[in-house]
Amino acid sequence: MINFNRTTRVFLKTGATDLRKSFDGLYAIVQTQLLQDPTSGHLFVFCNQPRTRIKILTFDGTGLWVCTKRLERGSFAWTRDGNSEIDPAELHALLAGLEVESRRGWYRHPRPGSSSAPSTQPSGSALPGGALSSAA
Repeated sequence: MINFNRTTRVFLKTGATDLRKSFDGLYAIVQTQLLQDPTSGHLFVFCNQPRTRIKILTFDGTGLWVCTKRLERGSFAWTRDGNSEIDPAELHALLAGLEVESRRGWYRHPRPGSSSAPSTQPSGSALPGGALSSAA
């Protein structure tokens, strides 16, 4: 079972990824391009060029999972520049078809061990419990 909670880290591989890759190919991208440990239990998210499919790679302690979502219509709002980390609520929003690049007024509590001060992002607003507000 995939562990997905508020402490789960989610890394996006921005730009297009050849989603014909499966376990080993995505594992190699995580190591060489995202510079992360694929067996860390974090979620690593990839999207194809037309932005109609997403694959998620994760390790549950006993083995790797590759999960895929294919849209029947439309495309994902996928960022093309720089690899980034998002929180689980933003992944839920992305998978639901919402824009995650615009996070107006979202408060980001610093991760434990992080020296950065709390900040606000410029767009979308979060409600208690990670729910998203649709206020513009």
